[in-house]
Amino acid sequence: MALKRTPLPGVGTQYDFSTKEGRHISVVAHEDGRRFLGFYSADDPDSCQATIKLGREEATKLAAILRPEPETVVEQLRNGELGLDLVTERIPIGPDSPYRGRPLGDTRARTRTGASIVAVLRRTGARPAPGPDFRLEAGDTLLVVGTREGVSDLGDIIAGS
Repeated sequence: MALKRTPLPGVGTQYDFSTKEGRHISVVAHEDGRRFLGFYSADDPDSCQATIKLGREEATKLAAILRPEPETVVEQLRNGELGLDLVTERIPIGPDSPYRGRPLGDTRARTRTGASIVAVLRRTGARPAPGPDFRLEAGDTLLVVGTREGVSDLGDIIAGS
């Protein structure tokens, strides 16, 4: 099953695939979190038979139901099921943070704390595995994995404490 990904500038991204039965399914992921599911006929792949609009919370619930794995690695870490002494936390970038407007690499998070910033959550969407040149903005939220102490230290650093 091939997945076709099409950027929709100013809107989001469209994902298309066909099932084994030949049904075409399309998902339009808007930048604001809304999702539209489109279902197409095997006989006429250009004719949309039905669409379903999902809000962010509805899309999240549907994704959780459809996900074949019982839990994500992040959930397993949170529940302590991997035998590692790691935690995941969300650290907000406040308007007074000394890292607001600066590249992520300036935090030197892993070097200073051992904690890793695995994603930046922004109003327009998640940025997984951001590079050191990714610029942080007030309102961003860092998704961080590390020891309790390392994550706590990184929270203090980001807040400017």
